[in-house]
Amino acid sequence: MRILRQTISFQLPACRSLKDKRRRLQGLRDRFGGKPNIAASESDWHDIHDRAQWSFVVIGENQRVAEAVQESILSYASQYLDAVVTDSTREYLV
Repeated sequence: MRILRQTISFQLPACRSLKDKRRRLQGLRDRFGGKPNIAASESDWHDIHDRAQWSFVVIGENQRVAEAVQESILSYASQYLDAVVTDSTREYLV
């Protein structure tokens, strides 16, 4: 079993409120937060309107599976959110 932590940082151009920020990033929790092998959370910049950071912990039966899930999260964030991905890091915990 492999456990992977992925952190994605976002820039939200023209975002003027926390309510707008949450609305623009809600798709992350909706799409990935309910899966049994993924934990999703807003991890930093909680009170900053135009910046966000989310962390995901992915559990996979092997490294290939964990990396495939991580790639699907990053791909979704890059293509479907009204935000710009500014940074993405990953770290194996186990």
